[in-house]
Amino acid sequence: MKPGRLISLAASCAAGLAVSTLCHAAPAEQQEQCPNTEVLGNPPVYFPYPPGLIPPDLCSEVKRVQREVGAIFKEALAEWRALPPPTPRGQPPILQGTGYQAVVLLGKLLNNDRNMSVGRDVACSFCHMPYTGFTAPIPSINLGPVAMPGSMHFRWGKRRPQSYTYSPYFPGLQYNRVLKVFLGGNFWDSRSTGYKLSSPNAEQAQHPPVDPNEHGFPDTACIAYRLSHAEYRPLFELVWGEGSLDIKWPADTEAICSTPEGAAVFNGSKNALHHHLTRLSGSAPAPDAVAMPVTLDRDDRAKANNGFDHWAQSLHAFEASANVSPFSSEFDAFLAGTYTLTADEQAGYDLFRGKGNCNSCHLDGRGTALKSDQTDTSAAPGGAPLFTCFGSANEGLPRNPVIPFYYETQADAFQYTPNPAGFGFNDLGMGLFLRSLSGINPNSDWIQYASSVDGQMQVSSARNAAMTPPNCPNFQKAFFHNGYVKSLKELVHFYNTRDVFAYPVQSGHCPPGTIEKVTCWPEPEVRNNIDMTSGNLGLTDHEEDLIVSFLGTLTDGFTTPYPDADKYTGNCISPTALSPPPPPVSAAPFPPGLTPPPL
Repeated sequence: MKPGRLISLAASCAAGLAVSTLCHAAPAEQQEQCPNTEVLGNPPVYFPYPPGLIPPDLCSEVKRVQREVGAIFKEALAEWRALPPPTPRGQPPILQGTGYQAVVLLGKLLNNDRNMSVGRDVACSFCHMPYTGFTAPIPSINLGPVAMPGSMHFRWGKRRPQSYTYSPYFPGLQYNRVLKVFLGGNFWDSRSTGYKLSSPNAEQAQHPPVDPNEHGFPDTACIAYRLSHAEYRPLFELVWGEGSLDIKWPADTEAICSTPEGAAVFNGSKNALHHHLTRLSGSAPAPDAVAMPVTLDRDDRAKANNGFDHWAQSLHAFEASANVSPFSSEFDAFLAGTYTLTADEQAGYDLFRGKGNCNSCHLDGRGTALKSDQTDTSAAPGGAPLFTCFGSANEGLPRNPVIPFYYETQADAFQYTPNPAGFGFNDLGMGLFLRSLSGINPNSDWIQYASSVDGQMQVSSARNAAMTPPNCPNFQKAFFHNGYVKSLKELVHFYNTRDVFAYPVQSGHCPPGTIEKVTCWPEPEVRNNIDMTSGNLGLTDHEEDLIVSFLGTLTDGFTTPYPDADKYTGNCISPTALSPPPPPVSAAPFPPGLTPPPL
């Protein structure tokens, strides 16, 4: 095995080694919060990254988000304990009275429980906080690495955390043979299809717990195991049945559930993408069967599986509630006739539906008036529009070379290598999923369409894209699946000028006299299947600003306060005070003709 660069974070900070930039500004007690001490053996920190790639405030920011998650969790516990217990009534039994609130509260507790990860340090909300519209909560990460670090420090994922808001409304994945497009599903690559639970959103919740770069459990049974020891177990069993967590756990369950997925002791990863990446690097093992290292008999395994399904369904209930998806924006008030758009907002809305052509994918329920002399005769939507078409598209985004995943080419302390292909990996989006290389494709009929969707990513709802903490309007966010775009202004400018300022270069290599993301857009990461309905819209700079102004009306919290939006306790730094990290030397130069690797 080629040894990885395995460095103790606290020791490296104290010794001033190359990774000292990771936490040089953090006091010792904050540095100690970065290593996940609950992981079996307290392994050394995984750090194969070049200097400057990882934000220097990572340790303190991780601790800050953990405190915020803990505060929301404690409040949810108090809400549950104060909730009058519902009473089962009728056939089928319904929890009368406060049953709805009980299910939603259970989902909120699950979403904010840090015990639901291999190191007991990463809750679902760690990557999805309410004050950002349930996406990434660390400004320096949004500006730089984009993906969030997982429970096994520091493995990083390959994409920006997608927003929860309105994701429960996406239908099950289907292929429309007339339109010749896929619609529905969850995740950027739509790999959560809904085929089993009839809810893509519920099934989405089942992936991060056993993703080696996220929560990191080696077995889905670890969720039921941790639930069986949770202080809110009575609430779980109230909702899902008394005794539903009565499982005879083997004596080694805690040790197994404290060892991250991908560890050599489990005979390697069961992640199909990992096998594909290993194959790209030239040393692919044969894919293994599904690993279930927690030894349970048939009945107890069935209970654990049911607990895992119920965990997902409870999270779905929370995300579908007004806690996450409340339809409480200025635009909703506008539809109800209780708010009048400002002149700029109305002009932006007209551009959104017209010259900007945004409404072709982010549907508002009305028609799209593309011609300047066209009269809009479409009616106001008869409900609350979701501002998505449920489809997917390849927008021609450049590769983002500062995502740490590209540098995870060495083995960690558990002999797991997250990305043996390095920069040989191209994110083909749905094309990866249909080939069962990022998630498992449950429908063999779909495989034939893989090449036609290479590069396509889900069209997320435009709702809450502009959401920031109320006390921090300049909060740094990131956009699209790879976070290459850092503001809504950049996003609209990209749609407007992608083809006008296109150059055959990679990020960091725009020609002299051009400015990247202003007068230079590097070449697409995936050149196939690019959506050509945008790229040269002819918008003026002011018109771009007007569309951004309209997008602000889609932020929830106008008609009623957005729950937990006030939980941000970090610094509010003007975007002009931040500077993104340059593409590391190891990322350049990129061959101008770089193409997706063979599959």
